[in-house]
Amino acid sequence: MNSTTDQSQAIGIAATTASYLLWGILPLYWKLVQDVSPVEILAHRIVWSFVFMILILMAVGKIKQLKVDLKELITHRKRLFGISLASVTISVNWGVYIWAVNTDHVVQASLGYYINPLVSILLGLLVLKEKITKWQTISFILASIGVINLTIYFGHVPWLALALAVSFGVYGLIKKLVQLGAMVGLAIETLIITPFALLFLSSVHSGGGGTFAADWSLSLLLMGGGIATAIPLLLFAIGAKRIPLSMVGFLQYISPTITLLLGVFLYKEEFTDTHLVSFIFIWMALTVYTISKTKWFVLLETKLVPSKKSMQG
Repeated sequence: MNSTTDQSQAIGIAATTASYLLWGILPLYWKLVQDVSPVEILAHRIVWSFVFMILILMAVGKIKQLKVDLKELITHRKRLFGISLASVTISVNWGVYIWAVNTDHVVQASLGYYINPLVSILLGLLVLKEKITKWQTISFILASIGVINLTIYFGHVPWLALALAVSFGVYGLIKKLVQLGAMVGLAIETLIITPFALLFLSSVHSGGGGTFAADWSLSLLLMGGGIATAIPLLLFAIGAKRIPLSMVGFLQYISPTITLLLGVFLYKEEFTDTHLVSFIFIWMALTVYTISKTKWFVLLETKLVPSKKSMQG
């Protein structure tokens, strides 16, 4: 491996790690605006994410690419429908996350993002007809035990965690099918949903219930929500293309781990022995899944398990 490759990978690791660190501490930001309704926060997050992304695209000279992609989407209805669905799905994910944080469900939010990689595998199996390995099957079983354990103990399905996991999993699936660049894609997604967000905000303000401009400190924080949304995504886009997918898999657990620690130790949310047992099963599932995706494990398994041809010979 030459010095250029080493440097590129170092940048990739730093950028990807930074993105997951920022996502992990995001509850701290949304807690600052918890006096505002979650729907209003979401509307501002959408609008200001769009504004910030346009500024970023202008800064990096990608406005022309945005125009090209928009023209192409208009002429391809299936892709336009796909990106519109992605826009709605990520908006739902953002809204549920904000509501979870500001109603003291940070622990369950972290659970959702621990489960998310396994939901993505399931969607790949059902929609893309991808093959599932025995290790992925074991991961599903372990994670299912964790979720079922919580359901039986508390008497209800952890719907909030599942809503976050499924919505982000579906979003990832759609993005894979539509195939737009990270920056331009996010700009288009927010562009599609921004008119609805503005319509909601105008109706709220016309009724005298809006927060924006009534309190300038809150207004600045609501505007900053766009920056807090876009920067981790941009860092992830920079980092993920420079490092192996298996490394991204390891690093992605930084975010829910930080969120879990914030929920338990900073916000003093309930974390019972039942939670611990369920999380242990889910952590084991993720460990099995992540390790099974590494190159050295694949090579080891290939050596230990003889191929059909060698057995027949």
